[in-house]
Amino acid sequence: MTATHESATGSAIPADEPEPAPGATPPRTPLVAKAAAELVGTAALVAVVVGSGIQATELTHDVGLQLLANSLATVFGLGVLITLLGPVSGAHFNPAVTLAEWWTARRGAAGVTLREAVVYVPAQIVGAIAGAVLADAMFGEQLVKWSTHDRSAGHLLLGEVVATAGLILLIFGLARTDRLRFAPVAVASYIGAAYWFTSSTSFANPAVTIGRAFTDTFAGIAPGSVAGFIGMQLVGAVVGLALVALVFMPGRAPAEQPAA
Repeated sequence: MTATHESATGSAIPADEPEPAPGATPPRTPLVAKAAAELVGTAALVAVVVGSGIQATELTHDVGLQLLANSLATVFGLGVLITLLGPVSGAHFNPAVTLAEWWTARRGAAGVTLREAVVYVPAQIVGAIAGAVLADAMFGEQLVKWSTHDRSAGHLLLGEVVATAGLILLIFGLARTDRLRFAPVAVASYIGAAYWFTSSTSFANPAVTIGRAFTDTFAGIAPGSVAGFIGMQLVGAVVGLALVALVFMPGRAPAEQPAA
């Protein structure tokens, strides 16, 4: 879930291998490995979200405690996944992040190529569905059962705009200030906080939204609510990029003083 993964992790070359000659093309992670990282990472993330939601509802009937357990599991799981898979694919696990990074890359910044984005997004969606099915299987639930949890209210859609805009602002703000090394903690902390300060409990992710429609459990979302959530998440991504451009506007170099 981080932007410009190469700058976030430094050189992908092991310390015991010689550095490439000046001007030589540095070795790159194969696209199939990146796609696998995005698929596995998104699947694991959704399994954490859905599985912890099921576990929470089995342990307590207090909705507040259920949300607390769900959010804490997500924070820890997401932080681990970003740390583990960030050096491979950038650990996006999120089509909104991937598309935002592709958009900034086409304007000259570092980021995923169009070819990578076309591979990442389907991998993330497939992974999200697989993660929901896996979570249901682990807890003896019906493997695929469409959620009946309606989330179509306007205030929930506004919550998704806010949640996604904040996520994009955070990730690309870290990239602009060369602090992506803090992404595992920062992104996981933001999502944990957004569970509580947004009305929608911060899906902020089109792939995760699709995956959560496949489970009629605590974390589910009714299929009829999916399109609205994804639309607002994409709006939030645009808002987030606009905020990045405004807040992290590059400064002007001071004018040179004429020689005395």
